[in-house]
Amino acid sequence: MGLRVYGFIIILIGAVLPGVAQTFDFSGSKKLPEGVIGVSSDMRYSAETGYGYDFVPATNFFSVAVPDGNYKVTVTLGSKRKAGVTTVRAESRRLFLEGITTKRGEFKTFTFTINKRSPVISATESVRIKPREQHKLNWDDRLTIEIAGVAPQLARLTVEPADDEVTTVYLCGNSTVVDQDYEPWASWGQMIPRWFDDRVSFANYAESGESAASFISAGRLKKILAHLRAGDYVFVEFGHNDQKQRGPGKGAYYNFATELKTFVDEVRQRQATIVFVTPTQRRSFDNSGHIQETHADYPDAMRWVAGREEVPLIELHDMTRTFFETLGVEGSKQALVHYPANSYPNQPQPLADNTHFNPYGTYEIAKMVVEGMKQLGLPLIQHVRSDYIPFDPAHPDDPTTFHWDDSPFFENLKPDGN
Repeated sequence: MGLRVYGFIIILIGAVLPGVAQTFDFSGSKKLPEGVIGVSSDMRYSAETGYGYDFVPATNFFSVAVPDGNYKVTVTLGSKRKAGVTTVRAESRRLFLEGITTKRGEFKTFTFTINKRSPVISATESVRIKPREQHKLNWDDRLTIEIAGVAPQLARLTVEPADDEVTTVYLCGNSTVVDQDYEPWASWGQMIPRWFDDRVSFANYAESGESAASFISAGRLKKILAHLRAGDYVFVEFGHNDQKQRGPGKGAYYNFATELKTFVDEVRQRQATIVFVTPTQRRSFDNSGHIQETHADYPDAMRWVAGREEVPLIELHDMTRTFFETLGVEGSKQALVHYPANSYPNQPQPLADNTHFNPYGTYEIAKMVVEGMKQLGLPLIQHVRSDYIPFDPAHPDDPTTFHWDDSPFFENLKPDGN
């Protein structure tokens, strides 16, 4: 693997052995406890050491190679010399901490759990990832942590295998769920870790352009099943791309319903819990300012299978309709990738996408998913963080006051799917 550094992102790359913690100190202190590794600004990653800064020349990404699994990550934020405002993300821009303020000489410690994966399913099988996924931070031999913010201050970092009591939530879906690597695109799957404590780990297997059928055929479900344990969860959101399938045997109540049933049977066979999530709406308004239905029978088919199989269902379809209509025809653009030319580097043309969301939009949608969990009474809600404020899509947060620390990754090309 080559070195990779953008923004203030730390990629953990060495080898974390089962039950062994590695601690890295960034404070510059010359007196460190035994076993703590002092990190200097010129410490580049190498295969020999198995850790170091990536994405050179910036000193914002750090790396340690780890096997697939869940990892308990503890960060101490702050500095003896400077005040700080720090945001922490991981892997492909999964949000864990935002805008943590520390005064000069003040330190704050936080712990969260990150899921790391590679395409390998077994000695003979691997997930068939797309060409555009080959350089994604999710599908490699590393755990990636991003330290961003107005004035990022990282003092210490510990990574260790998580214990078996951690519940893993696997996410299946398309471009509205996937961990998007590039600004200004974003999806709710990369925002939802922000709202949960270290007893829950989100493993986002979604990918742009996927349908339920292609998700299965690419081996993504098989990869999940290889790690799925009793007590874990599998959330399934499809419909956007499924409706484009044509031909004999295709349709909402035919192959789509059958594929959803496959998810149900495979997950339940392993004593895990499956949850359906109806697809997010597209920004398509009629002349009266109401959202037009563009998903044909697919949301209803998902509801039908959920009812027949007694699958818990989160009505994201309805909540995003309310969200869009509350923001209005023009205001709803602030939740999607609508930006004038030159809003980002090397962006000569305006961006106008009525399907794919920006960070503000997905931050709101992630809270809708949390509200859906609460309405279903899922045990997961016991692990929602104390700073979570109940959310109503009819009263969304003000988009003009939303703050997001941009990642250095940017791309003009819209994600697959529409």
